[in-house]
Amino acid sequence: MDRSTAVRRWLALLVLVATLAACTDGRPAGGPTATTGPAPTSTVEATAAQGRLTVYPVPAGAHPHDVAPARDGGVWFTAQHAGYLGHLDPATGRVTQVPLGAGSAPHGVIVGADGAAWVTDGGLNAIVRVEGSSREVRRFPLPAGRGNANLNTATFDARGILWFTGQAGIYGRLDPTSGEMKVFDAPRGRGPYGIATTPAGDVYYASLAGSHIARIDTNTGAATVLEPPTSGQGARRVWSDSRGRIWVSEWNAGRVGVYDPGTRQWREWPLPGSGPRAYAVFVDDRDRIWLTDFGANALVSFDPATEAFTTYPLPGSGADVRQLLGRPGEVWGAASGQDSLVVVRFS
Repeated sequence: MDRSTAVRRWLALLVLVATLAACTDGRPAGGPTATTGPAPTSTVEATAAQGRLTVYPVPAGAHPHDVAPARDGGVWFTAQHAGYLGHLDPATGRVTQVPLGAGSAPHGVIVGADGAAWVTDGGLNAIVRVEGSSREVRRFPLPAGRGNANLNTATFDARGILWFTGQAGIYGRLDPTSGEMKVFDAPRGRGPYGIATTPAGDVYYASLAGSHIARIDTNTGAATVLEPPTSGQGARRVWSDSRGRIWVSEWNAGRVGVYDPGTRQWREWPLPGSGPRAYAVFVDDRDRIWLTDFGANALVSFDPATEAFTTYPLPGSGADVRQLLGRPGEVWGAASGQDSLVVVRFS
């Protein structure tokens, strides 16, 4: 079987499975939860022996944007087009839906120290907390007068304060205990996107429209802009390694960059292939760097020690994996273009 035939068969299988999974949802959309039946999984071997890529279909029309491994072994995902937070059980393929409210369009999701899922919801213009076991939903709206912030991503600092970004030109903080929220204007306006915390508790965000990253002083809320060496590179997401270095996916430039706060030095590497588009970045428990490449329709890992890339092609076309997150031995992504979640498992 040639490669093009194999790809077409994988795509047909994914579409069929996603359709069947969507048809099993028989509970009213207005209920506290709606659950799909078990869905089969599709598995393909990566091009290298470092890991195995598995695809899990989710209900059609979900358009999953972000993922976050849950404490119970499952995986949360934001169904941006359907207005719910999903929970996938990888053992069975079963998906549970938690409606977030009328007008919801959830973007990011992370898991806090409390075990709850914390969602940045652009449709509701609010931070949403979903309790891990009861699925109780609590909303924290942005202050009146802030308008549509186009909320993006969140992270917790060392003190348990939630920091978040909005592409309309803001970033903010929420105290989960008191519910107190404060919103700041970004120093260069539109663009704040990905955000992450270092092991030391420092918080950095990336500005896609502004093509820079910034460090937030978690005491004062002030943000200091840090310029990557490539102009107009489109810094989209950031993640820290165990040493506190900040890794950046450069969307426009098709590169991965790293900023070392200790030396204040930058380095950049182009992703392999022609026309790469680096969307997401994540650092796993081995300090390997993972990215999503829209240009190659693939996941890509990068070993900083050898400066070598490994490519994991995704089945079909237009997977559009927009975010990565993981736990030891696993890297998860949300394939918004194929209504599925993907995972690379490695030893």
